[in-house]
Amino acid sequence: MNDEYKYSVSSYEKEYLRELAYKQKKYADLPMMKEREKLWYLHNSLQGKRPMIIMETITFWENICPPLQCKSSIAREIENQLLKSIVNVELIGDDKVVSGYYALEVELDYQKYGIEAKKVYDKDGIGFHIESVIESLEEDFNKLSPSVFGYDDQKYTVKKQFIESVIGDILPVELVNSTNYWDFSITQQVVELMGMQNMFYSMYDEPDLFHELMQFITDDKIRLLRWEEENGCLWLNNHNHYMGGGSYCYTKELPRKDFAGKVRSIDTWGHMNSQESVGISPDMFQEFILPYMKKLSKEFGMLYYGCCEPVSDFWDGGIEQIENIRKVSISPWCNEAFMAERLSCRDIIYSRKPSPNFLGIQAGFDKEAFRAYIQETVNLTKRCKSEYIFRDIYVLHGNIDKVKRAVQIVREQTENS
Repeated sequence: MNDEYKYSVSSYEKEYLRELAYKQKKYADLPMMKEREKLWYLHNSLQGKRPMIIMETITFWENICPPLQCKSSIAREIENQLLKSIVNVELIGDDKVVSGYYALEVELDYQKYGIEAKKVYDKDGIGFHIESVIESLEEDFNKLSPSVFGYDDQKYTVKKQFIESVIGDILPVELVNSTNYWDFSITQQVVELMGMQNMFYSMYDEPDLFHELMQFITDDKIRLLRWEEENGCLWLNNHNHYMGGGSYCYTKELPRKDFAGKVRSIDTWGHMNSQESVGISPDMFQEFILPYMKKLSKEFGMLYYGCCEPVSDFWDGGIEQIENIRKVSISPWCNEAFMAERLSCRDIIYSRKPSPNFLGIQAGFDKEAFRAYIQETVNLTKRCKSEYIFRDIYVLHGNIDKVKRAVQIVREQTENS
């Protein structure tokens, strides 16, 4: 066996990890969690009676994570993941469901487009600069080639078996494809190759070649999905599974009725966005971006659309034409009133992303200002199906309690509407 795939934990680590696993299982078995599951199924089928609320903790996890007790890398990885479920129950109180299994995320070995994108990150590892590997499509298009995909089955089989040897009798281990969380946003792929400025110039200076690039990337993503299907590394994500925009995938509408055991992309949720389109006009979006997103969207059974971009700018005649959208991200930069009107009585969930400024800018928390802010959304969305997802909060400035209080305020305002 490859030494890279050899894992070990001390007797103390194993005992401690089993204690955490039992604690997660205890929370997973609570009647409250079963009730939340029911609420999620109703919500995602557009039958819910109240909005669901999610506080995404990944960006401020270091602010709330207890000091890790384990020493070995694999034990710390398991410990960290188990703690995320436990801490969420004890400190946050949102509508996330604690799973009765351990999710092992799988990443593909993925050599994109035959060329390596270059990102230079800042010292905090958050902001980054793209060093273009394509300056001009006319000169550099020939540098591109179809992506090469790989899946190290041995690596994840061994890792899964090891985790099972530690906690598998308490929590079964389930494989999850994390490559698909964010990988189908086509303009992000373009920017990673040529930078945003070059992308904008290319639309104007070499429009035919830009269309060829968008078609090339779209076809490459569809090849990825076919490859995942054929190589058995695409799994159903219709239960307590995360999808790129921050929501969860509970549904009984997937897999498709003709599902015969082999998972196809059409049996799964997908996520797409085009944050990089913020600098172009709606007409340019419809010409250069929309046709390819429409083609790619057909590969999924349901779609979560959007992230931080103002989807209101591109909705009419644009995003509204994309098939299979079940949820659309309403970021702080959206025209809320416009989108509330467009989604009124529609079969699309208004997935509101409250501004992170209330929680992430300073230690204090202006509860009344935040309450009034949330009430504005409540007033606008009386005829919409809605959910609230807190994202991009990077620091709590030592005030951990405010995230739980923010969830409580959203719950109070939505229940009283």
